[in-house]
Amino acid sequence: MNYWKYALGSFFTLLICGATFQITTDKDTDWPKYGGNSAGSRYSELTQINAQNVRQLQVAWSYDTGENNNPDGRGNDIQCQPIVINGVLYGTTPRLKLFAADAATGKQLWKVDPFSNPNVKPSFHPVRGVVYWEEGNDKRILYSVGSKLMAFNALTGDPIKSFGENGLVDLHAGLGDSKTLGYDVTTFNIRSTTPGVVFKNLLIMGSSVSEGGDALPGHIRAFDIRTGKLAWVFRTIPLPGEYGYDTWSKDSYKKLGGANCWAGMVVDEKRGMVFLGTGSPSVDFYGGDRKGANLFANCIIALNAETGKRIWHFQTVHHDLWDRDIPCPPNLITVTQNGPDGRPRKVDAVAQATKDGLIFIFDRETGKPLFPVKEVPSPKVAALPGEAPWPTQPIPTKPAPFSNQSFTKADMSTISSESSAYALSVFEKSRGGQKNLPPSPEETLYYGIGGGAEWGGSAADPNGIMYVNANNMLWLLRMQATAAQKNTGALTQGEKLFTTNCAICHATDSKTTNAANTQAYPNLKDVGKRLTKQQISTLIETGRNRMPSFQHISKPDREAIVNYLLKTEAPVKTDDIHQVTAVETKKGNLFPYTPAYQNRGFSQFRDPTNYPVIQPPWGTLNAVDMNTGEYVWKVPLGEYPELAKKGIPTTGTENHGGPVVTAGGLLFIAATYDEKLRAFDTKTGKVVWEYKLPAGGFATPITYRVKGKQYIAIACGGTRYDLKPGGKYVAFSLP
Repeated sequence: MNYWKYALGSFFTLLICGATFQITTDKDTDWPKYGGNSAGSRYSELTQINAQNVRQLQVAWSYDTGENNNPDGRGNDIQCQPIVINGVLYGTTPRLKLFAADAATGKQLWKVDPFSNPNVKPSFHPVRGVVYWEEGNDKRILYSVGSKLMAFNALTGDPIKSFGENGLVDLHAGLGDSKTLGYDVTTFNIRSTTPGVVFKNLLIMGSSVSEGGDALPGHIRAFDIRTGKLAWVFRTIPLPGEYGYDTWSKDSYKKLGGANCWAGMVVDEKRGMVFLGTGSPSVDFYGGDRKGANLFANCIIALNAETGKRIWHFQTVHHDLWDRDIPCPPNLITVTQNGPDGRPRKVDAVAQATKDGLIFIFDRETGKPLFPVKEVPSPKVAALPGEAPWPTQPIPTKPAPFSNQSFTKADMSTISSESSAYALSVFEKSRGGQKNLPPSPEETLYYGIGGGAEWGGSAADPNGIMYVNANNMLWLLRMQATAAQKNTGALTQGEKLFTTNCAICHATDSKTTNAANTQAYPNLKDVGKRLTKQQISTLIETGRNRMPSFQHISKPDREAIVNYLLKTEAPVKTDDIHQVTAVETKKGNLFPYTPAYQNRGFSQFRDPTNYPVIQPPWGTLNAVDMNTGEYVWKVPLGEYPELAKKGIPTTGTENHGGPVVTAGGLLFIAATYDEKLRAFDTKTGKVVWEYKLPAGGFATPITYRVKGKQYIAIACGGTRYDLKPGGKYVAFSLP
């Protein structure tokens, strides 16, 4: 009798538990924020799609934005990681229109064009996500285009006219006034490529600014989401009397910018803390006029989310000379470590992957490193005149770097005799090998100018495992004296404008090694053979992908740059080196700044057939146990099919876009040259499913559940490095 009572009781318990489990499983699960949640973990508890059934995945729906459909045109990329709220997916198109679609079918609900507002000038740049906020019946989507932050009704797409001035907030707000800085910040370029984060009724934002002599300061700002009013400012380039001011030269704040958070941030809502990483100070590669460590550039920073007050910071690169921005948001993660008594304890931590392949991890509250960090001496070699490289740089003792740090002749490519010969010819005539060599007029090979880690971000699961994709790419850099150093008046206006605004990225001569025009920063020596005069002019005005808009330069000066590039500009002698933009500057002003030395464009070290000129793997995916600092696995990410056909083992490819991890034991990532979306087994690192996308997926995928069905969705924008363009969002589900 007792046995049957027990059995029946167990049966009903199982029945009830099963019903409860089924109800929980069928409940909608949103992807409400960039990175999935406030912690930026890119992790989901969903298990419907798992390692056992993932091979059955198929296309559930496709949303065509109607843009980037010209197979011969390059267009603007889509780097947007969409969000899903209450069964509605919100994202942006290649031309930066905001749309809402049914997350179960892909059917468009509404779409708005920001440029229909006459006060928003066309400006095309990456938009990696949007922000959702609600208070009662007030539901808003916020995102920015160019220098304008906008708010829209999430249900209808109608602009919120009460936000800011008639629906617009100027992102120049809080950067400083002309009395303090000596120049008008509103006449120079600023944009936001990665969405801000929400804390209560505040939208906390970083920015993307120039990396040349006209770079604005990268201060962190918070705006009231209801009104658009500026709530607080944290100055990343301190003013006189502020903490960190003495880590710069006396007048640095008047002429130098950068130190901006362009990669995104995360929020610990319980503690009321916001965590972020900043980029390098301007100008990239020369710091003669910013002697010192340069706080708060290249820093992981913890701020009070309510007030913007600094709680702690850690600088990952002192006096950056290599453009080693912190390239992705931090991850809030919980790990197990031994306490002072030797017993295991849970530690709420913040982990940050870097452009040069390091991972730093800190106690979230105190900023104390969980693994020791050593200050390692920098190479003692001659630097450019006026330069003062920092004598040491911080390196964590754990985990080991996830991308290459140094190289020798033996590391040059051997995938073909032609590639090997080319690699050795450049290697023999270039500086390089050691990490942290100061820039030089000699052509120098570097790791770490471009990832390491990239903007797609890392994922972290509840067990303390961090997943980060990486690039192993050598870059070539060569410095040159500018007109300010040469003290010559023989430069034309167009050449001076190009030197200040464009030469930070682009070379214009054949002396700079640049094997292919599929480079991230193409050599512009023969740009007239690829683009018409009108196309070049439009591109300078509107920008595209990572290239910003130069609308702050007057139309005549933009024309002067075009004529210089096309070699149709007549020389005009002048001794005024400050006439480098259309901005009127009073005598004695220090901005825009002309450095004594500037790079003459930089490029990836690729062979004439466009393969990286080092030994593979060129792209990797890494799983790191942040409890111990040890690697779980490391595998190549991506392949070149033509090399695979020749029997060359999987090389990996350069990759841009991040991973999403699920409790189903899967990691989904696209990001690669071969245009595939892949699923990896999180335990082994083995590929268990892959799908050829309609165009390259240079964005981070998401996962969500609507009406009991789990979906994986990603933006397919293509266009990067001259891959075919695309303008679709594609979602996958089980049959």
